[in-house]
Amino acid sequence: MITDKQFERLLSMKHKKQFFYQLADAAGVSPKTARKYLNLNRAPSQLKTPHTWSSHEDAFAEVWPQAVKFLENNTGIEAKALFEYIQGQYPGRFNIKQLRTFQRRVQDWKAIYGPAQEVYFPQDYTPGQFGASDFTRMNDLGITINNIPFEHSLFHFVLCYSNYESATIVTGGESFENLSLGLQNALWQTGKAPEYHRTDNLTAAVSKVGFPKEYTDNYKALMNHYDIEPVSIQPGKPNENGDIEQGHFRLITAIEQALILRGSKDFDSLESYNDFIQKIVSQRNQQRTDKLLEELAVMQNLPNKRYDDCRTIECRVSKFSTVTALKKIYSVYSRLIGTEVKVKVFADDIEVWYGNKLVERTERLKGSKTHSINYRHIIDSLVRKPGAFENYRYKDDLFPSSIFRVAYDILNEVCHSRKLANKQYLKILELAAKDNQSLVQSALKTLIDNNNVVSFEIVEAMVKSQTEPDLVTDVYIADVDLKVYDGLLEETVEW
Repeated sequence: MITDKQFERLLSMKHKKQFFYQLADAAGVSPKTARKYLNLNRAPSQLKTPHTWSSHEDAFAEVWPQAVKFLENNTGIEAKALFEYIQGQYPGRFNIKQLRTFQRRVQDWKAIYGPAQEVYFPQDYTPGQFGASDFTRMNDLGITINNIPFEHSLFHFVLCYSNYESATIVTGGESFENLSLGLQNALWQTGKAPEYHRTDNLTAAVSKVGFPKEYTDNYKALMNHYDIEPVSIQPGKPNENGDIEQGHFRLITAIEQALILRGSKDFDSLESYNDFIQKIVSQRNQQRTDKLLEELAVMQNLPNKRYDDCRTIECRVSKFSTVTALKKIYSVYSRLIGTEVKVKVFADDIEVWYGNKLVERTERLKGSKTHSINYRHIIDSLVRKPGAFENYRYKDDLFPSSIFRVAYDILNEVCHSRKLANKQYLKILELAAKDNQSLVQSALKTLIDNNNVVSFEIVEAMVKSQTEPDLVTDVYIADVDLKVYDGLLEETVEW
């Protein structure tokens, strides 16, 4: 018996050796064996009879027809679940060691008789045709800013032909504002716009199933601004956006490796963390320059300016001196009560506009917090109506810092009544609003640290002592030398 390799050696050396025994020696077989296989002209493996019979008794012969019925009627059933079901039907007959044998049996049946599986089709893209984007959460990486956990995501954009990519750090979820910010950052970084932009079924871009509009008004307006045709994948089919999904995996892997080399996941600021991310993205893009140039040559130009990275909401200022935007409540100056304003909701901030004038800018609320009340907006009314402070719905927002809260608690302890304590605290808060919050806070801290009495009068005196200029008590006036004037009289002027 010889091997297929020896047979191939015989064939290759057949016309290179003068004598037959030399040929046999070259293949490592006897002349008789060499002659036999050369006469047959077939490899040893071709002469073997296929092993189609079982070498041991089929343990599942009796139950297999029942298993086949399950497989035919339930295409999604897994082999392990079916095995456990059969174990339950025949207690003590099958043990866990037979699971692997059963799984192979099911696999073989599915390969021959099972339903057709979904086929994935690799795509060929033309330059400048497709851009794809999606959000990917980064919390599992354990990034911290000044040792404080930083919950965030990356908005990741990829040009499908060149794989040129862009990444924008965002917080607050998959909102339209974050989508607009990240996408526009990518487009202006690239300098051109693709023909199509593909996303998954983001609620910020794609309308809910059953709605007549396929895309939301805000997203459609954004796409129209850049003359891009929006495309979305089928629900539950992330493979249809495979370019960006694979891009997520490779980018996050690169970030993880860079963090290991850096030796720390803590950054001193958001800016330094962003610089870290952008450096990685830039290094990866250097490998794609040639194909990117092909894309840029055919991509369309950008408009003259960016689309507003915000959502604009028109509303009326309530009698509570608040506006509501995306189910979040923000205070504004009471003089705006009853007026119509525009609230522009950005990724991280909100702006309130009255006509063409910006009247308020504050940090956007995210997560579970539902209201943001600035004491400066309503302190005038509260001083006039101190009784409203005790049960004010947003009372906790009227303590600018923990120092103010401690001062309020002390006032409640030393004053004869809660009403008097409220009046005292509101007057202190009014002083902070009209003069200087930091000076008021400093005065309160000094009184608290030294266990001194806290009152509006004392705080006011301490603040004024730090803001009023020193009195001038001694003025020195030098003597005037009149000879200076005599010198002026003696000078002549030539005309």
